[in-house]
Amino acid sequence: MRPQEVERLAARAIREWGGARHPLRLASARENAVFEAVLNDGRHVALRLHREGYQGMASIRSELTLLQLLDAQGLRCPAPVPTLSGALVATVGGRVATAVRWLYGQQIGTAGRPLEGTPEQQEGLFRGLGRTLARFHAATDTLSLPQDFVRPFWDEDGLLGDSPLWGRFWENPALGADERGLLLDARQSALDVLAGMRRDGADFGLIHADALRENVLLDGAGLTLIDYDDCGFGFRAHDLGVALSQNDVEPHADRLEAALLQGYREERELPEHAARLVPMFTMLRALASCGWIVGRADARDERLRHYAGRAVAWARAWLGRA
Repeated sequence: MRPQEVERLAARAIREWGGARHPLRLASARENAVFEAVLNDGRHVALRLHREGYQGMASIRSELTLLQLLDAQGLRCPAPVPTLSGALVATVGGRVATAVRWLYGQQIGTAGRPLEGTPEQQEGLFRGLGRTLARFHAATDTLSLPQDFVRPFWDEDGLLGDSPLWGRFWENPALGADERGLLLDARQSALDVLAGMRRDGADFGLIHADALRENVLLDGAGLTLIDYDDCGFGFRAHDLGVALSQNDVEPHADRLEAALLQGYREERELPEHAARLVPMFTMLRALASCGWIVGRADARDERLRHYAGRAVAWARAWLGRA
C-alpha cells in the first residue's frame, strides 16, 4: 500500500477513537504503520495499522490483553486504548487498527549507528536494559493468561524448523552456496543446543523478542520497552541475544554484553551456562532477519545482501570459523 493510501486509512481509523486534534504524524513504518496522535479528548496515543498477513486477529487481541495485564501490575508499557465503543480493535479498509498509550522518551539508538556517550554511559545503559528485561520476564511469570491467549512460539520450530516464523533464511537469494551450507550447519548446531536446553528445563516463557535499540525508550524514569508486536513464548536468553544483535558496530561490544548480563542478574537469576549461550541467540536473530527480509525486498534490494552477510558473520563466529 502506498504511503498516501496508508495516511488516508489512518485518518479514517482514528475516528473510531473520536478523532484527533491535529494531523497524524507517521512515527514508524516497519512491520506496522504507527502514527502519533492526540485524540480530541486529549489523550496521546500511537495508532497502529497492522501489517496484513503478519499477526492474526487472535494474536493481536492477545498482545493487547498482555499489555493490559502488565499495565495493571504497574509495569510501564504501551497500554491499549479502547475505541469509543469500548473495543480494543477496529477494522478499517481491511486493515486491523489498534491504539496504545503514547510513551515519551528517546530511543536509545538506531540500527547501524554506534551508541552515543562515553563507554561508561553506554555500559550503564545496557545494565539498565538488562534490569528492564529481567523485570519484564519476572512480571510475565506471575500472569494468569486467558485460555484463548495466542502468541508466536520462538522455539526450535519457530526459529529453526522447516517453516520458521520469519522465513527459510537459508533460501535468501543473496547467499552463495558455501554460505548457505554454513547457515545450515549453524542451524543444526543450534537445534541441538535448543533441544538440550529444553531437556534441562531452561528458563522458558513470554519474551519481548524485539528489544532492539529503537524499541527501548529512555526518559527521566528510566528505560521502557515498546513494540510488543513480536512478543511470544521462547527461551529467556533469546531477549538478551536480541538486545546485543546490533552491537557489531560497537568497539566495546564485549563490555556492553557484560553490562547487560550484570543488569539482568541484579533482578533475576541467570545461570552461567545460559549466559554462555546468549551469543547463540544473537546469531539466531541474525538468521531470522536473513529470512525476514526476503519477503520484504525485491531481488535488486541491497538489504538482501546486508542481512545475508550479517547472518554469515554471526554463524561463523558461533561455529568458530571466523
